[in-house]
Amino acid sequence: MDIKKDFAIQFRVRGDSFGGPYINGISLANGESVDKCELAYSDDEKSEYISSDGYKISAYHIEKNGVFECYTVFENNSDSVATLELLSSFCINNIDADTLHRATSFWSAEGKLLSQKLTELNMEPSWSGHGYRVEKFGQLGSLPVRKWFPFAAVENSRTGEFIGVQLYCPSSWQIELFRRKDPLTLTGGLADFDFGHWCKNIKPGESFTSPKATVAIGKSLNKVCDMLVKAQNPAISEVDSDLPVIFNEYCTSWGNPTIESLEKTAKKLQGSKIRYLVIDSGWDKEWWNTIGDWNVSKELFPDGLKPVNDMIKSYGLIPGIWFEMENVAPLADIYGKTEHLLSRDGIPLSVCGRRFLDMRDEWCVKYLDEKVLKLLKDSGYGYIKIDYNETTGLGCDGAESLGEGLRQYVLGCQSYFRHMHELMPELVIENCASGGHRLEASTMELCSMASFSDAHECKSIPIIAANVQRMIKPSQSQIWAVLRKNDDLYRVYYSLTAGFLGRLCLSGEIFDIPDENWDAALKAVDFYEEIAPIIKDGYTSIIECTAEDYSNPEGYQIVLRELGDTALMIVHTFKNGANPPVEKYISDWKTVCTFGSETDSDYRGKAYILSK
Repeated sequence: MDIKKDFAIQFRVRGDSFGGPYINGISLANGESVDKCELAYSDDEKSEYISSDGYKISAYHIEKNGVFECYTVFENNSDSVATLELLSSFCINNIDADTLHRATSFWSAEGKLLSQKLTELNMEPSWSGHGYRVEKFGQLGSLPVRKWFPFAAVENSRTGEFIGVQLYCPSSWQIELFRRKDPLTLTGGLADFDFGHWCKNIKPGESFTSPKATVAIGKSLNKVCDMLVKAQNPAISEVDSDLPVIFNEYCTSWGNPTIESLEKTAKKLQGSKIRYLVIDSGWDKEWWNTIGDWNVSKELFPDGLKPVNDMIKSYGLIPGIWFEMENVAPLADIYGKTEHLLSRDGIPLSVCGRRFLDMRDEWCVKYLDEKVLKLLKDSGYGYIKIDYNETTGLGCDGAESLGEGLRQYVLGCQSYFRHMHELMPELVIENCASGGHRLEASTMELCSMASFSDAHECKSIPIIAANVQRMIKPSQSQIWAVLRKNDDLYRVYYSLTAGFLGRLCLSGEIFDIPDENWDAALKAVDFYEEIAPIIKDGYTSIIECTAEDYSNPEGYQIVLRELGDTALMIVHTFKNGANPPVEKYISDWKTVCTFGSETDSDYRGKAYILSK
């Protein structure tokens, strides 16, 4: 399939007539702004359009390793201000497809695949071709993976061809599929004025560039997802390049870390090949209500954090620490410094016990340098977990629209991630937002890894972990494996094998668990070391999951990830899922070794290393 000739543009300048018929209020696409344009130039990398109003719109579609990198530049060459209300990052015309695939996402339920025939969406053309059919979706706010991932794929079931797209947009975004007659158009980018209250004033001689998107074509959904994920280019710290195992003590102390607990954990981890010991929330007094001041709790750590970190290092571990640095809570002194916080309609933007530092404000940058970077440097940290537990919603003051205020604010947040990396290039940065709410490509490119979910001990962990492989690199997807003293060995295997679907992250009171369970964990770490190259560079060719209800999963899941002549297969059973058809998927492979329990009963986990 050659789609180069089908790349196009969608934009709207305020004052132009809306498109039609019956599209106004549903979509801003295909209005007078587009009608005024003529194609002036086109090659393999871009198409340039000239508007009769004096605008130049350049749609870039640059092919890199089989994936198109798309973005659009709007230039105002007129003698008056142009107010953009829509500018696509990508637009593909002339699509022949019958199915739409999307990835839904809620807290602790990230990435569930939703596949719908266009007939289910009432998208058939009308009897006369009069009237648009539109399916438009996206999200509003600073949690870009809430309700939906910024991703879509369309399938032609007759030819077996797929077109997949992924937006690199950390603020409000939208994707829409529409048709009047056959064929279809797929387009997306920043949430427009109707959907996300975004508009941008472009003065004469100025230009504006949309966020980036990537587009891939393939013969399966897994293939286009793999191509899109491999196009991501994250900033991986050198110390993290070999995918070491993490221990995060959150599910050990539940927000109440102590010197005693940390030392007991560090002693247990000594010599285990586990590289990081991360102190999660609670080190700064009453953590949920005091975030923002970042004062070390004198009750928990009377001598500060440096002696604790020195202790952790003495056991051969890299110490890490949790921050929720962009937000502030009601009992923090900074909560009242509203001149440095986001507002909406002149009122401080307050959401469920959170306000937001205005990351466009240089004062906030200097404040975080003093409160965050200084602590990291002075205490000797090599790892930071950056959490973010609320969303701004529609937007904020400070620009010509709430949506533009939000876009600028979020870019300020991302700029601080880069600032940290520049000043501490060895620092490992973990992206967390109540679990997986910021698993978006442009944010993932700023980090070594991310928390895949807050489903710390849920039965659905392997399902979520497999889903997330379609959206981000498994080598960046940090998966909880919580070990409890009352767990039987079957539960331990279930948790550890789920961790093989990405970056293995242990937690729990490992100093109290039975010896056989800890022995299993150590063997899991050895097994993980063997499969790390497959996790890092492989291709997930099969995700077969029969479970529908993630809270009460039934059936089984089989995931196969291939790398040349080797492969990793991970099998989980759920309720009524005993003895899944494993041989069906590995008839062409030989089993080299395994880890886990036999899958002959409910809630079992087993991993296989395979070879040709």
